[in-house]
Amino acid sequence: MTAIDMPAPRAKSRFWRKFRRNRAALVGGVIVAFFVLLAVAAPILPIADPLATSWTAIRLAPSAEYWLGSDEIGRDILSRMIWGAQASLMAGVISVAIAVMTGVPIGLIAGYFGGWTDTIISRFTDALLAMPFLIMAIALAAFLGPSLTNAMIAIGLSAMPIFIRLTRAQVMSVKTEDYVEGARAIGLGHLAIMRRYILPNIVPPIIVQATLTIATAIIAEASLSFLGLGQQAPAPSWGSMLNVAKNFLTQAPWMAWWPGAAIFLVVIGFNLIGDGLRDALDPREH
Repeated sequence: MTAIDMPAPRAKSRFWRKFRRNRAALVGGVIVAFFVLLAVAAPILPIADPLATSWTAIRLAPSAEYWLGSDEIGRDILSRMIWGAQASLMAGVISVAIAVMTGVPIGLIAGYFGGWTDTIISRFTDALLAMPFLIMAIALAAFLGPSLTNAMIAIGLSAMPIFIRLTRAQVMSVKTEDYVEGARAIGLGHLAIMRRYILPNIVPPIIVQATLTIATAIIAEASLSFLGLGQQAPAPSWGSMLNVAKNFLTQAPWMAWWPGAAIFLVVIGFNLIGDGLRDALDPREH
């Protein structure tokens, strides 16, 4: 029985049952959900203005007034951490969405049609994969100009080759199945076959890869912001906060503790979810 023949409720029930059994994935889900809720609720939470400065509260250690301390110009770090979660998580999700929307159709065309189309796309993909992901993201961000939007575009285009190669490999495996041959035999066009029979059966590995790539994209956004190519001051992001904190590691180490810990936890969370999804979506696991 193929994936498209399986009753949807039964498949979903089996997926959730397997996912719930993976405690590490549930922990990852809780971590990610916590930061997502903070980011979404930032406008309504009773916290200080993340841009408000106070020259009487410069580099204060964590206290009852400043739970996570204050930064080099007296801004509340807790507030900036919560608002910075919006930029960091948005960068991870949107950049991966760009990578999926550009990479999957290209990989689908390469794997389905083969021949010279596949050769050209594969050589192009190999050339992109020859460059380290972060180096290419930095180069593109520097070319496009420093901003969060341009950083997301740069990260998305840098991650695109991963999805081209993955999609191509999955399509080449699926297109030889009997149900695809049957669709060709009854005269369905190429677009209909790709949309109705091939794409639904290659979605699970793409979802898993997208989840894992979000973690990589968050690190990339933090790196670009750290280098001044991402979120621009005074708007907060975890990477830009680390960029400033590096100058005060001895006087105010808490300025680096919290954004570093947040990046670590979110990346771990997405990786745990990705591992859980891979196990739950694997048809060989029961």
